[in-house]
Amino acid sequence: MKSITIKGSERENVGKKATKAVRDAGMVPCVIYGGNQPVHFAADERAFKNLVYTPNAHTVVIELEEGKKIEAILQDIQFHPVSDKILHIDFFQLNEEKEIIMEVPVKVTGKSPGVMAGGVLRLNQRRLKVKALPKNLPDFVEANITPLEMGNKLYVTKLETNNFKLMHPDNTVVCQVRISRAAMKAAQEAAKAAKAAPAKKK
Repeated sequence: MKSITIKGSERENVGKKATKAVRDAGMVPCVIYGGNQPVHFAADERAFKNLVYTPNAHTVVIELEEGKKIEAILQDIQFHPVSDKILHIDFFQLNEEKEIIMEVPVKVTGKSPGVMAGGVLRLNQRRLKVKALPKNLPDFVEANITPLEMGNKLYVTKLETNNFKLMHPDNTVVCQVRISRAAMKAAQEAAKAAKAAPAKKK
């Protein structure tokens, strides 16, 4: 999985006044859980652009003072209800020997006969939860729609999972090919024509 580096400064004071001062300075207060103890730090709000405002999934390398680096994933984020500014971010520290659960995007591949025949592809799950060791976290889960005829569904059990597990029930539908209105109307008209044809021959 691709990684993003974010440079930050550790925070000693984490009270309300100190937190407000951090935000007023255009910084985002953050905390990293999962280690021996939580690590509080702050980073420029612009540093999170490629992490937060993207459909892609990334791990994060947080660089602090004195060359300290912590590898983590985004766990939770709080936005201001009016301005949508980032108020706070929680990270979870990665351990190379422990599996982690995170959401990754679904990437559709292949050509569906059902779509080529006029059906409409509906993506039911744009992101899926996977469980894997940090080194095995995928950038995306591939959904091959080549087998899908009109009206077919693709379930999570049909997806390839290399060195990771999908954390969803077996009956979870990833995508499906639905009959379009135009195709349905054409089928109805064809059916009417077929019924009317014998009557004309009499």
